[in-house]
Amino acid sequence: MSSGVIVAGAGPAGRALVHRLVRAGVSVTLVDPSPDRVWRSTFACWSDELPHWIEPSAIAARTEGVGVAGRDLAEVARGYTVFDTPGLQRSLSLDGVATVAARVIEIDGARVHLDDGTVLTGDAVVDARGALPHDAPRQTAFGIVVDARTAEPILAGHEALLMDWRGGADDPRSLPSFLYVVPLGGGEYLLEETCLAGYPALGLDELERRLAARLGGMPADVRRVEHVDFPLTGSSPQPWRDATFRFGAAGGFKNPTTGYSVATSLMCTDAVVGALAAGRDPAVDLWPSSTRAVHNLRLRGLSALLRLGPAQTIAFFEAFFAMPIAAQRSYLSGRDDLAGTMGAMTRVIKAVDMRTRAVVARGAMSTPAWAGDAD
Repeated sequence: MSSGVIVAGAGPAGRALVHRLVRAGVSVTLVDPSPDRVWRSTFACWSDELPHWIEPSAIAARTEGVGVAGRDLAEVARGYTVFDTPGLQRSLSLDGVATVAARVIEIDGARVHLDDGTVLTGDAVVDARGALPHDAPRQTAFGIVVDARTAEPILAGHEALLMDWRGGADDPRSLPSFLYVVPLGGGEYLLEETCLAGYPALGLDELERRLAARLGGMPADVRRVEHVDFPLTGSSPQPWRDATFRFGAAGGFKNPTTGYSVATSLMCTDAVVGALAAGRDPAVDLWPSSTRAVHNLRLRGLSALLRLGPAQTIAFFEAFFAMPIAAQRSYLSGRDDLAGTMGAMTRVIKAVDMRTRAVVARGAMSTPAWAGDAD
């Protein structure tokens, strides 16, 4: 018996897709080992990336801009949104959804094999299980949640800090890290020492040490701790070629140079819903040639980023955030904006010194094993 559309994975991407499929009247089955598990991570995005249907209860805080610092602290005048994680999960209601609490062990065309021996058959199958374990560069972070009295002196008048690279490495040969500070609502703030990209990445113990050193010791008002550790690439380097359509972090919707994926997944849900409702392969709609080209450029950007030393990394991001907001948006959010992505990359390369330019060029021209072959 067919189960309509089967979605494997109940994280933000999978749950959002299921929620929108039901709203569109599409029969759907959600499969996850723990479909009701409570999400703990902090999710955020640029405000202009949000789809229109996100409910206000899913938002914890909004800012009009964010601070960024290489050597000096400056403001990027682009709105930033932090999700209320429990609110986001509740807003993506699963009412009317057939839910199966089991682990997917294999997807074979329209057949989904579960760890209890059950085999489900659907009209279409979407794999939204996140970026399954694989060899790839990773992003790591160690964060603490504190009250406003601790956060405000660090913010120095800004509503949030996207990246503060000052003091992020005490060894010029080590990977740099930056401080990320965002409001969570209710007078709480997240302070997170972040390794943007590493192969291997900095360990959580080292990031905790760096955060404590940056703050002059851990604050007394720490309310809870947050750990981040995830791959920066999807489960396959060229997801549009996969036999099963992958969605969210599993399917290349993560920007590999930033680690952001939730907003992109939310924004793309309705395109997937439309394709599935019409009986089309969503990969055709979601991965046109321009999007594939941008994806490959971003992978090359990650390869270049991994080669930079601490001083070069700071210079790179100073050049990036000195660009007009439109150029920043093209690279950070323009999933199919090939001309804008290339233009942004060219502007940054022209702005840095010759040595950094050479390192970036060598990285961009390389094709690491985790990046796959260019399309």
